[in-house]
Amino acid sequence: MLEPEQVALVLLAAGRSRRFDGDKLSEPFLDKPLAFHVVTALARVPFLMRIAVVSDTGLDFASLGYQVIENHDPSLGQARSLCYGVEAAKKAGAQAVLVALADMPRVTATHIYRLFDAADGPATIVASSDGTRPMPPALFGRDMFDGLLDLKGDEGARELIKRGHHVVASPAELVDIDTREDLAELRALYGLETDGK
Repeated sequence: MLEPEQVALVLLAAGRSRRFDGDKLSEPFLDKPLAFHVVTALARVPFLMRIAVVSDTGLDFASLGYQVIENHDPSLGQARSLCYGVEAAKKAGAQAVLVALADMPRVTATHIYRLFDAADGPATIVASSDGTRPMPPALFGRDMFDGLLDLKGDEGARELIKRGHHVVASPAELVDIDTREDLAELRALYGLETDGK
């Protein structure tokens, strides 16, 4: 089993929000910006380091303990952001990276520990699954770093995680927010018509 103290958290927060029509990560949800929900959920997990890969954001990840890396050209796809995070983790001597997305506000620390429990050495690939498809958050051992650094485009690590072990969580926990309709549905779950209006 990998221990969190050996692992770098890589939070991908540089998406262009094309389908959302606006800066979705700054959108209010409950008591904070959408992106800060996963930050809060994982705040007590004792990672070796926390890295946020961002693009032109006003959100202050640094004050929340993250090393902030700017992706100046997010049009090159999610893989570019992932490479920035993995490079920083490799440089810091991390034994693995835990890749999470800032637009998945319902991920829990309990689920992350289940990923750690399923890890098996430096060649680990453990991804989340809603029971149908594998997805982030995903854990990659250090033997996978070079493969991650070779990725291109928007596919990210999708092909890699298909080959890994999959830990099932409820679809409600693994929901990601791509559109304003997605956010409206999430708010409705909490009895909110809107946030902060």
